[in-house]
Amino acid sequence: MPTISERGMNMPQSPIRKLSPLAVAAAERGIHVYHLNIGQPDLPTPQCALDAVKHLDRKVLEYSPSEGFKSYREKLTKYYASYNIDVTPDDIIITSGGSEAVLFAFLSCLNPGDEIIVPEPAYANYMAFAVAAGARIRTIATTIEEGFSLPKVEKFEALIGDRTRAILICNPNNPTGYLYTRREMNQIRDLVKKHDLYLFSDEVYREFIYTGSPYISACHLKGIEQNVILIDSVSKRYSECGIRIGALITKNKTVRQAVMKFCQARLSPPLLGQIVAEASLEAPDSYMREVYDEYVERRKCLIDGLNRIPGCYSPVPMGAFYTTAQLPVDDAEKFCAWCLTDFSWEGETVMMAPASGFYTTPGSGRDQVRIAYVLNKEDLKRALFVLRKALEQYPGRTLRL
Repeated sequence: MPTISERGMNMPQSPIRKLSPLAVAAAERGIHVYHLNIGQPDLPTPQCALDAVKHLDRKVLEYSPSEGFKSYREKLTKYYASYNIDVTPDDIIITSGGSEAVLFAFLSCLNPGDEIIVPEPAYANYMAFAVAAGARIRTIATTIEEGFSLPKVEKFEALIGDRTRAILICNPNNPTGYLYTRREMNQIRDLVKKHDLYLFSDEVYREFIYTGSPYISACHLKGIEQNVILIDSVSKRYSECGIRIGALITKNKTVRQAVMKFCQARLSPPLLGQIVAEASLEAPDSYMREVYDEYVERRKCLIDGLNRIPGCYSPVPMGAFYTTAQLPVDDAEKFCAWCLTDFSWEGETVMMAPASGFYTTPGSGRDQVRIAYVLNKEDLKRALFVLRKALEQYPGRTLRL
């Protein structure tokens, strides 16, 4: 029998989705599952976007240009200008979700064996895309005790070697909700400039910042314009995860030319998705205000509730709609599975993402989970109550209640 590739063997499972069969089985047993595991917003997509689909007047659903519709890219420049990001339509390549943007950036900028420095915990699919590109992730640890802030520059310098080609950040961060400070972004800029590295910057959560601190984009950093590759997506901004529209943005023409070869090979980004995304740019300011205000309330509900559960701790996330929390359990992955297979409270249970899957350092995040606050406040309150009951009953709890 033929064997599968080493790449296939090494591809990590998604910590966000790998417990899904257990959740499906729980639902089939009649148990209501509160899904705190995945960043799927429940807030409505802008009406103007839905109307664009409803009133579609086309005879043929044709290929779009490999780089995406020019009209959409032109409108995006105005959107980015509102964040003081100065780009032209030619700097923007539309991709099939932010995930494809990350993958194409890796494939275009890295050779097999090249290394990327990534603060951990990190979005798990970065590791998967690195495997696909034959690259190696070198992680630099952040800690829950320090709120997941970046370590000192010396820690970065210790990892930089002959094969180091890039630093990758997510700002605001998934899975921690951390927002990088101006000092930290300047620290990264100086490293990128000193060692002539690429800076891959995933900034898909820029709308969701809950602090007076400013949003510092990688595109705001002076002197490394040719090194920066910005990753973006409409999935979370407009509750449009399913249309699979993202963007890769860079001033580096050579990188864009390489990325375009991969774009041409996959033909075109989704036609209907681009129509929806372009229409979404017409959403009224009130739409984003209401969405933002709702996440502020959900964040307070979740963090206050979590930190009232004995043995639980979560720092206050300053952006995105996730937090990485510490639980009083021996093994969070076992606990998350147990919640779906062996536990229910009044016919309900919770599903979370074990945080160990967001680390590459063995043993890290063993007692942590990532929680997405994408449920309404009443459901969040109930989910927290059910979580408390689960922790009280879990055989592997580490806190005597």
